[in-house]
Amino acid sequence: MKALGRWEGMLAGLILLLYAGFGIGVDGFLSPYALADGTVNVSERLVIAMAMAMLICAGEIDLSIAATMALASLAMGLAMQAGAPLPLMLLAGVATGAACGLLNGWLVTRRGLPSIVVTIGTLSLYRGLALVLLGDQAITGYPEALSTLGNGTLGDLVGVPWLIVPIEFGIAVLFAGGVAVWMHRTVHGRRIYAVGANPVAARFSGIAVDRYRLGLFVFAGVAAALAAALLTGRIGSTRPNLAAGWELDAITIALLGGVAIQGGRGSMVGVMLAALLLGGFTFALGMLNVPGIVVSTILGALLIGAMVLPKVLPAPGSRVG
Repeated sequence: MKALGRWEGMLAGLILLLYAGFGIGVDGFLSPYALADGTVNVSERLVIAMAMAMLICAGEIDLSIAATMALASLAMGLAMQAGAPLPLMLLAGVATGAACGLLNGWLVTRRGLPSIVVTIGTLSLYRGLALVLLGDQAITGYPEALSTLGNGTLGDLVGVPWLIVPIEFGIAVLFAGGVAVWMHRTVHGRRIYAVGANPVAARFSGIAVDRYRLGLFVFAGVAAALAAALLTGRIGSTRPNLAAGWELDAITIALLGGVAIQGGRGSMVGVMLAALLLGGFTFALGMLNVPGIVVSTILGALLIGAMVLPKVLPAPGSRVG
């Protein structure tokens, strides 16, 4: 618990320093509308980062999660073109995401293949399918309701103009909060940590290790579909390169949040704080017109640092109380 508090306290302190520093150095950074716009860099990434964190806690990883987003978005677009209403479009995306996760989980749990190898392969498979089916085209013309989901504010829903918090950020926070409660306050969450810490001991303790692993991969696919719906609504189109490279962002957020890459340990609250930290940082760099390649370089350095830092400052253990 001391390590947990130290890690999360460090992240909270960095967030305060970030906003204080850029608030002084970047004109308009702390304005309410700028802060609301900054959540654009957080919402969808937070959703897939929480699912990635759960998998890493269980000793697994899903490098295909961003490619699954592209395929789920494509399924939504094809459903729209076939005349499906919005609920069926969303159902098509969720079903596609779940199917992608199920394939990953089946290969890992039933065929005994390493998840990193499996998901490198399915990353290429899912992204390749999107490229083959779309080519250099894009699907546009999504319903207004989906655009509201990605671009509207909570004030639009309740009729309060000054409430400018984006709807998608509210959804992402609710999703992340649900995952945190599940992992830290339920028996199932404790079992996931046990699976990651020592799968053999967990199996002898009566935990259905493979069932939990399979379920986590399916959940990651569903989370990717949710993120795809939010992102598709926000940008108003489906493209084969949708969310390209976001799997590394999700891993960076999970590790920076204190999830141990070896599995068995990690704070979901820390992951939420890391997403806010990384989102605010990249938004500030965008306001400063820092080139994208520089931002990518910084994110790569953060990923390395997130793996090295726990050796100096021990990462938090699982919160079970």
